[in-house]
Amino acid sequence: MITPKNILRHELIGLPVEVVHASNPAQQGIAGRIVDETKNMVVIETSRGTKRIEKAHATFRLTVPDGTVVDVSGSALVSQPEKRITKEKRF
Repeated sequence: MITPKNILRHELIGLPVEVVHASNPAQQGIAGRIVDETKNMVVIETSRGTKRIEKAHATFRLTVPDGTVVDVSGSALVSQPEKRITKEKRF
C-alpha cells in the first residue's frame, strides 16, 4: 500500500499529481495523472495534452490511493524508477 512514508519506493504511474513549484513558472499548477516516468522526467496527462516536467527542478503534490496528499521534491525522484526503490528517503 502506498503511503506518504513509502511513496518513493512505489510506482508513481497512475497517481494524480500537481506541480506546486517549478523553476519554469509556466509549469506551476500543471495537474493531471502521471502516465510515464524516466530518470529525469515525469510525463503528466492533463486536459490540455501531455506535459513533460523535469524532476530536478520541481516539487510535486501527489495524491496516494487513500486520499492523502504529499509534497515530494523532484530531486528525491531523480533516478530510474526501477532503481529508486534502493535509495533512502530524501524528501
